[in-house]
Amino acid sequence: MPVIDLDQGWRTERLVLEPLTANHAAELAPVLDDVALHEFTGGAPLPAAALARRYARLAARRAPDGRYLWGNWVMRVRDTGNAVGTMQVTMPASGPAAGPAEVAWVVGVQAQGRGYAKEAACGLVAMLREAGWTVAAHIHPAHVASQRVARAAGLSPTEEVHDGEVRWVTSPAAPP
Repeated sequence: MPVIDLDQGWRTERLVLEPLTANHAAELAPVLDDVALHEFTGGAPLPAAALARRYARLAARRAPDGRYLWGNWVMRVRDTGNAVGTMQVTMPASGPAAGPAEVAWVVGVQAQGRGYAKEAACGLVAMLREAGWTVAAHIHPAHVASQRVARAAGLSPTEEVHDGEVRWVTSPAAPP
């Protein structure tokens, strides 16, 4: 079965996705410093120091209890090198039979509307599907832009709602 290497970056037509590290915090803090990004998810923008601590934990690529693997990447525009957001996946460490790979994305307000989230999500979902994963995302019912991204990546809404967010899923992955 193909494997997703969470320590490696990948490319799309217009983006380079590089593994997230604590060193990205200073660059991403201004990109993500907008309360509008938290309208549907809650919380507030983090200062660079707090973001660096969070990214240092995520760079372990594994939950402390070992049950989940974490993939986190910086979305960078190939033509300019500018960071515009992040892409992430959380998946059971024991493999696709243990549950879906959960994806999420965020694009800074200044870069929204250019299709970056859609391009990154489509690329990640395609890689996960090729590796045998079913893919899921949780999206607020009023977050139309994220719904469009999910639909473009091949996810469909379900009737399930968790913490006010609708669960979107791909059809079950084909056996390898």
